[in-house]
Amino acid sequence: MKVETEALAAIGDHFRCARLAAGLTQGQVADLAGISRPRYRDVETGAAAARSTTLINIARALGLEMMLVPQAMVPAVEALLHPETEDDRPAFSPQPEDNDDSRR
Repeated sequence: MKVETEALAAIGDHFRCARLAAGLTQGQVADLAGISRPRYRDVETGAAAARSTTLINIARALGLEMMLVPQAMVPAVEALLHPETEDDRPAFSPQPEDNDDSRR
């Protein structure tokens, strides 16, 4: 249950940050998402769970896109999103090219 509560809080925090960055009120986001302001407030504060369609509508109202990731892939996605050090970059990460002709 604690993991679920933390997940709800994390989703709500992402929505809150996106809303504030967009300069929108809770009421404006709720209107864009087609839900009531109290319902949006509950989702944003992590006080209530919501259906996936509601979360998708809120995300789109905020200019975000939600995606479902298979649970087995979560560690890989987290590693890509939050590398611990520069050495942890993915192998396919482009390396900067050295275009300095003065050293030749």
